[in-house]
Amino acid sequence: MSDKVIACGLTLNDINALADKVNNGSLSKIKIAKGDFQLVIERETQVAPMPAMPPVMNMVSQAAAAGTAEPVAEASNETALPSGNVVKAPIVGTFYAAPAPDKAPFVTVGQQVKKGDVIMIIESMKLMNEVTSEFDGTVKEILVENGNPVEFDQPVMIIE
Repeated sequence: MSDKVIACGLTLNDINALADKVNNGSLSKIKIAKGDFQLVIERETQVAPMPAMPPVMNMVSQAAAAGTAEPVAEASNETALPSGNVVKAPIVGTFYAAPAPDKAPFVTVGQQVKKGDVIMIIESMKLMNEVTSEFDGTVKEILVENGNPVEFDQPVMIIE
């Protein structure tokens, strides 16, 4: 049976020999066509997993690693904050100043607030989390624009 022509003028032994060449790595694909008939022998390729990315260094660490004479100052909101009580984001999410896009904001600069008043919403994982004031006082500054993302413990508002 091995001498019998099977396809494209090839015997079973010829096809097996070609398949061995593909499997042993000397070829990755063989394609033979004759008329309407086509014979394709191809090695399966396995995609190698992506190597793990190294941790991202902050700008100060990058400057130190590069040996620059002047270290790059890391952005910090704490040094530039005006005096007063700092309201920080309790969770990571998106800051919203109002209960809905067509509604008035919870608070505005200059407005008096009491402890327990809702002063913002932070959306996290499709949940709207109302944030209440921990202080009595006047809203001195709102540090984040409506709809912007906030990080955990990021200063969002100053109440005096």
